[in-house]
Amino acid sequence: MLPISPDLILLASDGVFFYVHTTQILSMSNNQFNGLVPPTSAKAKTRDDLGNVVPLPEVANVLNVILHAAYEVPCAHYHPSLDTLIASVDVMATYGLSPEVHIAPSTHLYSLILSQAPVQPIMVYALAAAHDLYDLAVPVSSHLLSFPLYSLTDELAARIGPVYIKRLFFLHLGRLDALKRLLLPPPHPHPPTGECDFTEQKKLTRAWALASAYLAWDARPDLSTSAMESALCPLADHLSCPICKRSLSERVKQLIVQWSVVKVRVHPRRSGSLAHLA
Repeated sequence: MLPISPDLILLASDGVFFYVHTTQILSMSNNQFNGLVPPTSAKAKTRDDLGNVVPLPEVANVLNVILHAAYEVPCAHYHPSLDTLIASVDVMATYGLSPEVHIAPSTHLYSLILSQAPVQPIMVYALAAAHDLYDLAVPVSSHLLSFPLYSLTDELAARIGPVYIKRLFFLHLGRLDALKRLLLPPPHPHPPTGECDFTEQKKLTRAWALASAYLAWDARPDLSTSAMESALCPLADHLSCPICKRSLSERVKQLIVQWSVVKVRVHPRRSGSLAHLA
């Protein structure tokens, strides 16, 4: 903290006092903390002079996060809930603190909020969208591949807004589109042999088409590579040609590699088309 003594008291709505420094608050706020902390000239301060008391409508947990952001110190040791973090970010602008500045990738608050993404990704994504925190939305979106878009409520959709809704939908649709394109080519045929001619190889082509159609029909953006292997590798059980079996194995490996590099995050700001291979 600062080497000088606090000269201002902020009172949370639940009766908790916060002793802060006017200079620090004003240096971080672009509106004098919502007009509640006017600049004051330096003056002598007695031991018992604790400063002015400014009552605020926020509860202590929320105000605590805001003030830690203003002082640029971590508050993770207080274990604030995601609801508290959301409420804190939502009210920052009211007190002249820019969420874009205080939730940049290099900040403590950014790391703390991002740590909540695996548990409640859609809420963190909505927070990022509501304040156009693109650098937060991108890593959070990778946790939304399994999120059912049909469950998005009107209230949450309104908070996310059309731009970030589009990015999320394009992420899902783009991965499904990429999956269908990747599944389309069958295993490569090989020159005919005495045991396996082109007619015999067509059996593998038809079997691949059926299995890939099954995967594509019931596909999800978070389809796992193990699910792919489970659907496609058993085709080898019905093949007698070792060359066809090897071709099938190589095709499955190729598919898994291609699927693993399909984008798993929302598009850059210049996005316009569906997801594509990275």
